[in-house]
Amino acid sequence: MIQTETLIIGASMAGLASAACLQKQGIKYIVIEKEKESVAPWRNHYHRLHLHTNKRISALPFKKYGPGIPRYPSRAELIHYADAYQKEFNIEPIFNTEATSVKRVGDNWVTQTATEIFQSKYLVMATGAFGHPKPLNFKGMETFTGTVVHSYAYKTGSGYKGKKVLVVGFGNSACEIAIDLYEQGAMPSLAVRSPVNVIPRDIMGIPVLEISLLLSHLPPRIADAVSAPLLRLVLGDITKLGLKKMSYGPFEQIARDAKIPLLDIGTIGHIRKGHIQVYSGIDYIDGNTVCFSDGQRKVFDAIIAAIGYSMQSSAMANFEPGRIADARLPLDKQKYFGKDGLYFCGYRIAATGQIRTISRDAQKIAAGIAVKVAAGTINSHHN
Repeated sequence: MIQTETLIIGASMAGLASAACLQKQGIKYIVIEKEKESVAPWRNHYHRLHLHTNKRISALPFKKYGPGIPRYPSRAELIHYADAYQKEFNIEPIFNTEATSVKRVGDNWVTQTATEIFQSKYLVMATGAFGHPKPLNFKGMETFTGTVVHSYAYKTGSGYKGKKVLVVGFGNSACEIAIDLYEQGAMPSLAVRSPVNVIPRDIMGIPVLEISLLLSHLPPRIADAVSAPLLRLVLGDITKLGLKKMSYGPFEQIARDAKIPLLDIGTIGHIRKGHIQVYSGIDYIDGNTVCFSDGQRKVFDAIIAAIGYSMQSSAMANFEPGRIADARLPLDKQKYFGKDGLYFCGYRIAATGQIRTISRDAQKIAAGIAVKVAAGTINSHHN
């Protein structure tokens, strides 16, 4: 059994941020990661991916992006930044080590992996809100004659040139994949089941997330009321494009549903020009024909399902009821924050950007652990 003061499960952005913050507090930690490298989700994402949040508010604690990095860093630039961050803070995760079971035993957390058992006073769950692709389960999917993949397996549109491709979903990944497909010669369509909110990535040259920072101090409904006229002016009427508008705005969507609205980087323009078609949700699949909920039927060569991820893993199975839902709330509103030495970093969806939220939460978590350590619950020394 390996003993440590704090165990961090996950070595993507939340895990690296947590490690650096604990290090600054002089608290011993170990990081375990199921993949062979850190920030594995970013390494595996589709090639065209860029951050949809500007770099000023998308840095991890204690390290800014270099001056040569553009406002919206690419996937490769983000990976380079994370690698430099890991090196600068001398963070050395134990790779190929997946937590299969986590249990509270006495005053400690016992984490089981295939090869080792870790015992820690404190536990930081950092596997994130996007750790596990949701399963594909379209009615009649087994009859489809083309390819069906989850968006996590999609890399580039180059292999889809000349093909009719249906992207299921209207999140940020779905819409950027649709652009990528169009740019590489495919004929993309979007299957959009639910009402949506859309916000432009920039308004008059200003990143919309900077505006969101100002509005985030208001109640969500008020923030939506303030921003609605400007959004209408910039985006126009999206219902004319075959999309259904949500009955409430983007701030309330994040607060109520823990889901990010579309940060538009050009998809709406492509829809207006007819480059990307919009259909309703899938009813069922019959051979190479997709039958939509409004009665339309269209033939497709491939389906890419950008249907999202689940944050829950088998390692969380033993947590008391309410801990997972609690992890989605702001730290100061969490009922269980730090209870029994358990913390969550990277599970909260915020209007001001995922990485910014991770950065701020990691610092608060490390400070919370430091307070407990200073109270004498365990002796501390640097990792």
